[in-house]
Amino acid sequence: MQIFNFPLEQFQNWVANHWFPVVVIVIVAWIGLRFGSLLIEKVVRRAIRRSPFSQELLTPEDIKKRQDTLISMVTALWRAGIWIVASLTVIRTLDLFDTTPLFASAGIIGIALGFGAQSIIKDLLTGISLIVENQYRVGDVVDLQDGAVGTVERISIRSTVLRDNDGNVHFMPNGSISHVVNKTLGFSRVNFSLAVDPGTNVDELARIINEVGDKLAKDPAWRERIIDPPHFLSIGSFTDTALEVKISGKTQPSAQWTVTGEVRKRLLIAFKKHKIELAKL
Repeated sequence: MQIFNFPLEQFQNWVANHWFPVVVIVIVAWIGLRFGSLLIEKVVRRAIRRSPFSQELLTPEDIKKRQDTLISMVTALWRAGIWIVASLTVIRTLDLFDTTPLFASAGIIGIALGFGAQSIIKDLLTGISLIVENQYRVGDVVDLQDGAVGTVERISIRSTVLRDNDGNVHFMPNGSISHVVNKTLGFSRVNFSLAVDPGTNVDELARIINEVGDKLAKDPAWRERIIDPPHFLSIGSFTDTALEVKISGKTQPSAQWTVTGEVRKRLLIAFKKHKIELAKL
């Protein structure tokens, strides 16, 4: 009897001589995948406790975002490396074909790829730079060039994936990213203006705005989102029909939009109560 054109006895001897090393390789690879991922997570979480930014700017959420991004990246590279090494080791152990020419030609292939895939190499190097420099993390709201604005859903050393407010998904090659505006790094700001009647008493207006901001910051439903209460900042432009005032505050990352909406709503109620009229534009 023959199996795959080999005599049965020869096939049995081949299996007997090779099954144990293959099993060992598989077990070692599994251990490397399993415990390597746990080790990577532990090392990254212990190592990434600070950032290039001051501790005043850094928040626990920032630290976790950076840790999760680095863990995902390093784990993916580790798994790819384990599978490549394990596959080549099994091939060499089974003596399916000579792998020496494969390694010998790796240098030539690398040179060819260097000339033919410069954009891919640029994407890889830029992706590593973005992650190492902590320019943005998964979960951040960023503004990239070409009008790509949205929440970062995934970062790899090849590309960045954003989802905008309309639900559209943007795939950005890292090599094309030259300018990043991170709207949720460390903290965010409430910044908006409103126009009131030019005859409004500015001192009373400032007092009402500050009072609304202080009450909002003490509200149990909102105080965890607010770092610096929204307050009267300055007078902007003014004409015979409108007086512009600027309001500013500091919030936790990504909370600026909801806080701004709540401040506007409460200001409308307060203005109506104190008979402060908005400008008739």
